Amino acid sequence: MKDIRRNVIKAGAAALLLPILPTTVFAAKKHNYGIAGKLAPELKISDWIDGSGKSTSFKLADHQGKYVFMEFWQSWCPGCHAHGFPTLKKISDAFKGSEHFTAIAIQTTFEGHTVNTSDKMREIQKRYELDIVFGHDAGDPKSHGHPKTMMDYRSGGTPWAVLISPEGKVLFNDFHINAEGAIQLLEQEIKKLA
Repeated sequence: MKDIRRNVIKAGAAALLLPILPTTVFAAKKHNYGIAGKLAPELKISDWIDGSGKSTSFKLADHQGKYVFMEFWQSWCPGCHAHGFPTLKKISDAFKGSEHFTAIAIQTTFEGHTVNTSDKMREIQKRYELDIVFGHDAGDPKSHGHPKTMMDYRSGGTPWAVLISPEGKVLFNDFHINAEGAIQLLEQEIKKLA
């Protein structure tokens, strides 16, 4: 974790991992969002599609030794369309084909259950040309309960970006991530894994 912090500062990408830097831990705790520094919980989702829209599965345990970037979204979320999906596209395209990186997108439906449905996954994949795995965590429409993914990762809503280390620890979680800074930092870190 110390090496990542040092590299963020060296790369001039301090805004990239703000919630794990000592000066900003207070801000992250103020709202009690995120789980930076903790082990990433396994995803408890059964509704997954691959980059071509076919049913698949996904387990974080199968991606140990890789950086995993996750974007939580909802189909009707303006911030997801303005920032979340374009950022996800930049980051996933930068590491397409890398054996040390995986990007996924998870629709965490905590409101608008009749609109933010699983069929939106393929629609969004096509719209943003995202050839990555998508998951749908429907939450509980009857009780308006939050999806398990949101609760496990203590996300503040959508869009919500999460970066997990090869060791399975959450390095970053917040509403926005600096795509260029993230790419620059990940390029350096992935070279160490190769």
